[in-house]
Amino acid sequence: MSVTFSDQDKLTLRTAAYGSVALLSAAGAAGGSPHKIATDGSIALASATGLVGHVLAEKSTGVDLDGKSVAELADRVLPALTEAMRLLQKQAPAEAGNFRRTVVVALEAAVRTQRGEPSPTVAEMTNKIIGALDAAAATPEVTA
Repeated sequence: MSVTFSDQDKLTLRTAAYGSVALLSAAGAAGGSPHKIATDGSIALASATGLVGHVLAEKSTGVDLDGKSVAELADRVLPALTEAMRLLQKQAPAEAGNFRRTVVVALEAAVRTQRGEPSPTVAEMTNKIIGALDAAAATPEVTA
């Protein structure tokens, strides 16, 4: 079975994945190197395989990860994570688990760059990101 995503679908997937690393980097800025967090997380995303890997490897034009605050970035990224999971569960169910694992591995790779335990801020942001990934399973799709 071949799955074709629209440009908007691909943008949602890339915003969700790369945005999760950007959020973690912003949360870790106070206690570590945000550049190292972003680099290690992005390398993990670039190592993704399957359909998810192909989408993440495409040129990421249109991904808007700018913001004046972490809250502003989270307002875009957390819903994108949930939407990405819904999209994959509907169009490519086998890839939903791949996407979730890819994002979690990127978070683990990013957090691993810090010495010792992650800061409470980084731990909480990780929980929010995982919660957004899992929200698609907890809330049924609304159809009009």
